[in-house]
Amino acid sequence: MADAGSYQAGFGPRMWQHCALLLSLSLLPVVSGGADSKGVTTSLTTKWASTPLLLEASEFLAEESQEMFWDFVEANQNIKGEHDDTDQAYYDLIVKRASALLSTVQLNMLKFALSLRAYSATVQSFQQIASNEPPPSGCSAFFNVHGEKSCDTEKLTALMETAAERPKPYLFKSDHRFPGSNPDIPVVILYAEIGSSEFTMFHQLMLSKANKGLATYVLRHYLASPSSRRVYLSGYGVELAIKNQEYKAKDDTQVQGAEVNATLMGENDPVDEVQGFLFGKLKTLYPELKEQLKELRKHLVESTNEMAPLKVWQMQDLSFQTAARILAAPSSDALNVMRDLSQNFPTKARSITQTVVSSEIRKEMEENQKFFKGTLGLQPGDSALFINGLHIDLDTQDIFSVFEVLRSEARVMEGLRSLLIETPFIHDILKLNVQPSDSDYAVDIRNPAVNWINNLETDSRYGSWPYSVQELLRPTFPGVVRQIRKNFHNLVVILDPTHESSAELLNVAEMFYSNNIPLRIGLVFVVSDVDEIDGMEDAGVALLRAFNYITEELDAPAAFDTIISMFNRVPSGGKLSVGDVVKVLEKKFPYVEVGSILGPDSTYDDNRKEGRGYYLQTGVGPLPVVMYNGMPYQREQLDPEELETVTMNKILETTSFYQRAVYMGELATDQDVVDFIMTQPNVVPRINPRILSTARTYLDLSNTNNHFIDQYARFLFLDSREKSTAVANSMNYMTKKGMAPKDHHDDGYIRPVTFWVVGDFDQPSGRQLLYDAIRHMKTSNNVRLGLINNPSDSPSEENSRVARAIWAAMQTQTANNAKNYITKLAKEETAKALETGADVTQFTVGGMDVALFKSAFEGPKFDFLLSHTVYCRDVLKLGKGQRAVISNGRIIGPLEDGEVFNQDDFLLLESIILKTSGERIKSKVQQLGVEEDRASDLVMKIDSLLSSQPKGEARIEHAFADDRYSAVKIRPTEGDVYFDMVAVIDPVTRDAQKLAPLLLVLKKLVNVNLRVYMNCQSKLSDLPLKSFYRYVLEPEVLFQTDGSFSPGPLAKFLDMPQTPLFTLNLNTPESWMVESIRTRYDLDNIYLEEVDSIVAAEYELEHLLLEGHCFDVSTGQPPRGLQFTLGTPSDPVIVDTIVMANLGYFQLKANPGAWILKLRKGRSDEIYKIYSHDGTDSPADADDLIVVLNNFKSRIIKVKVQKRPEKFSEELLSDGTQENDSGFWESLTRGFTGGVKTEESKQEKDDVINIFSVASGHLYERFLRIMMLSVLKNTKTPVKFWFLKNYLSPAFKEFIPYMAEQYGFQYELVQYKWPRWLHQQTEKQRIIWGYKILFLDVLFPLSVDKFLFVDADQIVRTDLKELRDFDLEGAPYGYTPFCESRREMDGFRFWKSGYWASHLAGRKYHISALYVVDLKKFRKIAAGDRLRGQYQGLSQDPNSLSNLDQDLPNNMIHQVPIKSLPQEWLWCETWCDDNSKKKAKTIDLCNNPQTKEPKLQAAVRIVAEWSDYDQEIKRLQNRVQERGAENHTTQKDKPDDTRIEL
Repeated sequence: MADAGSYQAGFGPRMWQHCALLLSLSLLPVVSGGADSKGVTTSLTTKWASTPLLLEASEFLAEESQEMFWDFVEANQNIKGEHDDTDQAYYDLIVKRASALLSTVQLNMLKFALSLRAYSATVQSFQQIASNEPPPSGCSAFFNVHGEKSCDTEKLTALMETAAERPKPYLFKSDHRFPGSNPDIPVVILYAEIGSSEFTMFHQLMLSKANKGLATYVLRHYLASPSSRRVYLSGYGVELAIKNQEYKAKDDTQVQGAEVNATLMGENDPVDEVQGFLFGKLKTLYPELKEQLKELRKHLVESTNEMAPLKVWQMQDLSFQTAARILAAPSSDALNVMRDLSQNFPTKARSITQTVVSSEIRKEMEENQKFFKGTLGLQPGDSALFINGLHIDLDTQDIFSVFEVLRSEARVMEGLRSLLIETPFIHDILKLNVQPSDSDYAVDIRNPAVNWINNLETDSRYGSWPYSVQELLRPTFPGVVRQIRKNFHNLVVILDPTHESSAELLNVAEMFYSNNIPLRIGLVFVVSDVDEIDGMEDAGVALLRAFNYITEELDAPAAFDTIISMFNRVPSGGKLSVGDVVKVLEKKFPYVEVGSILGPDSTYDDNRKEGRGYYLQTGVGPLPVVMYNGMPYQREQLDPEELETVTMNKILETTSFYQRAVYMGELATDQDVVDFIMTQPNVVPRINPRILSTARTYLDLSNTNNHFIDQYARFLFLDSREKSTAVANSMNYMTKKGMAPKDHHDDGYIRPVTFWVVGDFDQPSGRQLLYDAIRHMKTSNNVRLGLINNPSDSPSEENSRVARAIWAAMQTQTANNAKNYITKLAKEETAKALETGADVTQFTVGGMDVALFKSAFEGPKFDFLLSHTVYCRDVLKLGKGQRAVISNGRIIGPLEDGEVFNQDDFLLLESIILKTSGERIKSKVQQLGVEEDRASDLVMKIDSLLSSQPKGEARIEHAFADDRYSAVKIRPTEGDVYFDMVAVIDPVTRDAQKLAPLLLVLKKLVNVNLRVYMNCQSKLSDLPLKSFYRYVLEPEVLFQTDGSFSPGPLAKFLDMPQTPLFTLNLNTPESWMVESIRTRYDLDNIYLEEVDSIVAAEYELEHLLLEGHCFDVSTGQPPRGLQFTLGTPSDPVIVDTIVMANLGYFQLKANPGAWILKLRKGRSDEIYKIYSHDGTDSPADADDLIVVLNNFKSRIIKVKVQKRPEKFSEELLSDGTQENDSGFWESLTRGFTGGVKTEESKQEKDDVINIFSVASGHLYERFLRIMMLSVLKNTKTPVKFWFLKNYLSPAFKEFIPYMAEQYGFQYELVQYKWPRWLHQQTEKQRIIWGYKILFLDVLFPLSVDKFLFVDADQIVRTDLKELRDFDLEGAPYGYTPFCESRREMDGFRFWKSGYWASHLAGRKYHISALYVVDLKKFRKIAAGDRLRGQYQGLSQDPNSLSNLDQDLPNNMIHQVPIKSLPQEWLWCETWCDDNSKKKAKTIDLCNNPQTKEPKLQAAVRIVAEWSDYDQEIKRLQNRVQERGAENHTTQKDKPDDTRIEL
């Protein structure tokens, strides 16, 4: 198949050779059947038990809507008895039940989610929450009423009656609450498994309580007897990288036993293509040739898999040649070919070198590459993926976030589809960027109430500055404020002069003015506007009049100067008095009568009323207010120092905005800059926080049906979405005169803004809201206004007169007459008259058909009112009589009693809608050509749909270059909704290995319009891919022939070449911590020649990571050394972590469930308290942070802390205090054994030698055990070993407890996930080197003061206590320098010349095989943060830091000093002469670049005692194995290796 398309490209003759070969083979006798294909398989499972698919499906539906969740629960109450018992029948039934609620696209998404097991973590999180309860014994389902638990249904009523005495339970955001609105009733939480036999009984009982309004019913999943199976995960990549075999690092110990999972290899791939032969098809066509075909296949596999090295000239064009091979295939196969070539590239490379690349492909690709570089910033060789124009970043986004994108896109596209919009238009509408911008809103500062002190464009003091806006584009140093004679930056201060903070603010303004900062300053005085109060009794009025007087007499700067002098008289913290004003005036103007300026007859009251009016009208919040270009500052930014920095920052930020505007030609020198700023989309007439808040709720209006509200009985049983549509269908609108559809048809005018005013119009508050809405509507042609009644009491004739009159008028009269009549009804005097018995017809307006109106008004049916009442209660979630405004489907409310929502607010709402979405949607809807009434409805519904989507990145419009020759094109199925996908890819990169299988799955999953552009690199000098790769992903759940789940998904590497040495790596989503749990083979050194058939590697997802960033509020810096703990109410400390100074980063190992995050007891919580948090699940004011991990995606939280006032001067990492952490760390026992008392005294703690080491691969683990033995034989003091857990084999982890028991040492396994923001290494060896140096400050608990690092391949010959107690003379660490005594190696001493010689400047270059670290000093000088910072800078260059763990500390020797240890601490034969060996305290088996001698050989030759140690450990291993065989299970005899697992 891979070559299917290449025959047209001149491969015809080979086919004949193949056929001849087949013929000749069929004539051959069957050759002796050698071993079958060899390969590697990898699986990854969860730690927790497999969760039922039914529960996972329910969680999928809950994300669509809670209503769907409850409908699904209802339909599947007792699913167990409704299918024959196979897994497949169970799955099919779930899918069938879900299909009643979901569209086809959504159903495919559900199948994919079940295949991914994406909601397994969600179900498991509820299981963990249930286990924290804990469940009452003997109950397979139970309920919890405010803390009291039972599974006895008889007790429920009694427990509910006493519930009010106990506190309400904490409900999580992810909880399933049965719809109902009363907050005061008891909360009953049911823990049960949907579909189980007990569930129906409990569920019906709960429903009866909930429907009567007696209880809030919350359902949480709980499995009384979890499955014994584990969840097989997918969505990760597996890499089989070819190792460099320059130094042999393979263990010679024979692998025991054979445990291959035979089912994996049963039915091979049905296509099974080798060198153009489709063996799957051949086997079905010629069953009689089965054996011969097997032989032929084996022969072909062996001949292709020979990986003879290529010459450099052969590699140059590999990228283009691979692309040509892919493009030659038919488009239906092209992705398969791409996957096959990129994932098995090392064996395919030789045949690819023979491909010819046509000039058209090259030419078109070069053209496209100019475009990629210019618009997308992609270099040749880079890759990118866009789904409907959204950029999917392959480095940071995993399959779970891609799934989220697909799902939210599908929701919008389905929604648009159900509004009957044609597919081609759907993509046009999707590209509209209607997201509410987060930009800070600004108010218009062009108002006479603002007293401007200066004007940069006209004042003489700025006369020497340049005037042209082009000056902005002149280069300057970063951080320089440009002085240009334009009012680019305007600072308006709104203040009450008598307020104590006014003096400080004015001083800052004065400082800006006097230092010639290019800032125009304006003041608005908010003073009493009562005419009787004059300046002789009120300081505020006095100041205002004085300011006006001086401005008239002299000018504004002089007036400003004078009021500053007035404020300078005020003592700090005091208030301005009239006396202060009088004194300064008398001094400045000795000949003027002060009374005439300040007194009752003063004529200097300009702007007195306007100032207050402007302040109230803009709604900017409590005084004082400072605005930059109309944008109000936050309260905490008004502190004088803060104000200065924030303003300067804003000036610099805004400068880049202006530069862009000038560059794009939007702003010219002759334009008024202030007008330009004030017409930006973020400028609004009034700032109402309720309207501007970004937390918004929207109605789901994406439906089309024929229901109306005048049939109450039917309306009652619709779901929320259908109810909303029925209300919209029945709505009559008022509009501005002359444009109303019922009067006459004008030019199909579409009104993009639809307001629904909700209230009780028989109450004054409802009528006031209606009246303001009508007043606004009369000023704007963009608005239509509809009404929804929300009566305060059950509707009756008496209490619904106005509501019924409005409805009757709307139903029977022309739009204009109805509007005039309703405006009358909204006035208070009309309502009063109606209440006292006046007839509604008294208020009719001219032209109304009164008889028709009267008959409608007096009709007996209240259906419309009853429907509206139910709609307000169930869908809008309003209390009786509460008011709200719905603007294009966005619910603003419920409004509080007495809350002002006036004409300005409607104007603000309208202007926001028009700017963000209304106009754009309107112009698209106009192109659809629908009649105007439906058109305005469409604008409203599309706006509600698009705006309700979570805010994403902007979509990229790609009018892509040519795709004739250099792109693979896959067309969508006609007529259905499709996803528009564009991939840019170089087929011989790591990205292609991932992207090809992802695109194949997406193609099966949804209808796609896919274009894959090749983006090749030329002139390659090395093999671009040196690894085989598999991406584990299936579009739906797979079954075996007997209807049971098939094992897996798995990564399968079959038919691998047998000569290379491979190392296996997993590429998992960022927040997963996985470990190898079962395999006999050395996954670091896989040599297939020595393997019987299959290397089966089993991994387990050990932890999901909770990551965060933490800052100290007062300093803005990360609190270095601060510790957090994570646990549950019953076990508050399960894991802990230390905050890094880089980005305040911390990480905690968790698993699905609800966890409590706290500051660590001890110094952390004595000095600090939590100030605020973001991204957690607890309310903002909670002390304990609750974090719920309930999916596989990354979880990142932000925590701000603050020092406690009495500890303000204390530091966390001070020398004087000793944090007694040991008790906690021992109780943690992360793999620690050896029965040590937890209450260690300080003295004992000092007397443990901590030794850290890392190893990967069986050989190095063998060395590591020998190193440990050599330490134990020579060291008298107790020893504790710390090992990096990430790369240890299962065999090592199983054996270590026995060794600890035998030799009496402690050990602990530590692990840390490489943070996502730190430059990633891809090669396993370099990652391990990174762990040796980059995370020393966070790997160990604070109680460890000092540790020694000893390389795995070292043999110790002395007591290490001496090294631990060595005086480092203030340096954070000590290393041994490289020996220089073996002269014949001089040519290999790279540090003697070039970069290193000049950098070290005479200092020694140190070796990283042995070092001692003083952690207290290391943390105090932030050595870890400095090393990471330097690493981040250097590691971007692939040629730097070639020996990462050694080069980095040597490179940093000037910033983080190294103490040189005496030479005898490390002897290694490569660099040291034989004489010095006698004094050696440790011997290291360094690689020898001259002889390349294998490690094992060198060990036996150089170190006399090595073989004895080796034999001693082998004897122990044999004893352990025998013991295990006797017991059939190692569990019984194994020392108690308790680990607390999350």
